[in-house]
Amino acid sequence: MGLLDDLSTGWLSLAVFASTYVLAAAIYLCVMALATGRSAVAFKAVSPGLLPPMGLLFGLLVGFLVAQVWSDSARAQQAVDREASALRSVDLLTDAFPDETDSRMRVLIHRHVDQAVTQEWPAMARGKATLSVVPAALDDALQLALALTPRTEGQTTAQREIVASLQAALDARRQRIIVSEFRVTWVTWSGVIFVAALTLLAIAFVQSDNRLAAAIAMGLFASAVASAFILIAAHDRPFTGDAGVRPDVLEQVDPGAP
Repeated sequence: MGLLDDLSTGWLSLAVFASTYVLAAAIYLCVMALATGRSAVAFKAVSPGLLPPMGLLFGLLVGFLVAQVWSDSARAQQAVDREASALRSVDLLTDAFPDETDSRMRVLIHRHVDQAVTQEWPAMARGKATLSVVPAALDDALQLALALTPRTEGQTTAQREIVASLQAALDARRQRIIVSEFRVTWVTWSGVIFVAALTLLAIAFVQSDNRLAAAIAMGLFASAVASAFILIAAHDRPFTGDAGVRPDVLEQVDPGAP
């Protein structure tokens, strides 16, 4: 559902509900128009026992998708939190070194956070972020940490922890970029939508002799389908939409922030 990625939750809900109701209405009108004579007898012969397994199949597919997108969102948030925590550790540990080193490291951390917020986040939202571009600020910070000359045992420990924290920040950044590329494929969406449409068709067949009952049953199922699709679509891309992961925690550890 790439066309819906940039919509707010309200507009996304409106678009999904409208599309689902249009599909249900089209199926309803087609079946009712054909439910005459021998076709009506054939439609009514469809066993109501067909509905529970079809509904169960749809529920299982939705359950798997919800688990996937929620897992991706959780992994994205964890990666951002780990990156922010590692950068905060670097900021604190550099206090053990002279002011010049401390100031230089803070500038590099600020530059990295600014680049992540202004450049990488929009790219991740579009699924266009890449690992081929090395974060220059973090690379410079790592080189600065490796070039330090500790004069005390405390500085030696601090240097080792700074290097480890910067490596952790680099790994967390890689993880969030990798997760940003995850999404439900169009093949999966097509399969779930097809099962939903088949279930609506089966409901229309079973209730073809009672148009009001058919409309009510199809309307209820269509509402459930739309709600499930909204839940999945809202979390489809971990860094997109109102439910997407924000860079707030990174901005909180930015030593250059006002």
